[in-house]
Amino acid sequence: MTTRSKWNVYSTFINKNKITVILFTVMLLLFGVSNMRTSEKSMNFIATKPDVLIVNYDKDEGITKDFIKYITDNSNIVDIKTDEEKINDALFYRDVNYVIYIPENYSKDFMEEKNVELEIKSTGDYQASLEEMLVSRYIKVAKIYQKNITNEDELISKINETLSDQVQTEITSKLDTNAISNATFYYNFASYSILSCLLLIISLILSSFNNEKIRKRIIVSSTNYKKHNKILLISNCCYSFILWILYVVISFFILGDVMTKIQGIIYIINSLVLTICATTIAFFIGNLVSSKGAINGIVNVVALGSSFICGVFVPMRWLPDSVLKMAHLLPTYYYVSTNEALKTIEQFNIQTLKPLIINMAIILCFALLFIILTNIISRKKRTF
Repeated sequence: MTTRSKWNVYSTFINKNKITVILFTVMLLLFGVSNMRTSEKSMNFIATKPDVLIVNYDKDEGITKDFIKYITDNSNIVDIKTDEEKINDALFYRDVNYVIYIPENYSKDFMEEKNVELEIKSTGDYQASLEEMLVSRYIKVAKIYQKNITNEDELISKINETLSDQVQTEITSKLDTNAISNATFYYNFASYSILSCLLLIISLILSSFNNEKIRKRIIVSSTNYKKHNKILLISNCCYSFILWILYVVISFFILGDVMTKIQGIIYIINSLVLTICATTIAFFIGNLVSSKGAINGIVNVVALGSSFICGVFVPMRWLPDSVLKMAHLLPTYYYVSTNEALKTIEQFNIQTLKPLIINMAIILCFALLFIILTNIISRKKRTF
């Protein structure tokens, strides 16, 4: 079989399976665009105040009065009759998040350094935890000053002075985290489309060359198995390169300016490295398995399985450690790790680029391994 005839087979087969490429491309576009629309929604943090009930058995003066004022300023005070059954019902139905019981003579006992505690009831949710921090902050500051100040008015003044101090924050990061996150999501999901398209189509094409009659014709020809594999690998690479270019061009349209920055260039290089590896994996599967039904099953396991455990469909931070340890055995893990790392890198230098280069080198090592395995299998199959 000549090189031209092999390319004709390739062209015919790819044309027959163009629907597969279109399907996975549409999936990539749908998920990519929907993720961008979700990210464009307002993500501003709005501070919410917990709903708090204060049951005061002390006089409304001194430390007690100031503490109640501090809680009132930082919380929503709920008015419920001091009936325990009604208070418990309010906690159960989340009408109140936090209940503070101030004991009798609390202010006097506090100034006398007696071991007096507030009684607390809470719903245990995040709003109750926020109120817990507010209460703890006041009590800790008050106890620190109480050791050196005996005058209650002076103590209250110092407490309020400290609690009124606000930490000044300045945003120094110039990283467009929203755009980078969109690019990360797109290229992470693109790995599934790349793997599925390449593994399925290339494997099926190669299985056609493993047909008994065609294989015998190739064996008796003057082309040795290495040259035969080289021709097929080059043909595979042409198809893979076209598919990769397609997804890169799409990324420029839907992601915009981020693709012209250094992060965008690294996304592109990383996806090219994965495409090379996926091509060699498909080449290996196509030479190993001749049954088209078996190929479909293997492709689904490899593409879907690696996407699930390597952080494509489920973010890595949500995956158990045991799953991530297994994921280290797959090239997709190193691809996704590089994409995720790009979300946090602001300055690019040898130190920050080193982990990314190592990840890509590991993926290329996987590619080399599959090329070697394919040659071994091809050599053993060149017998009648």
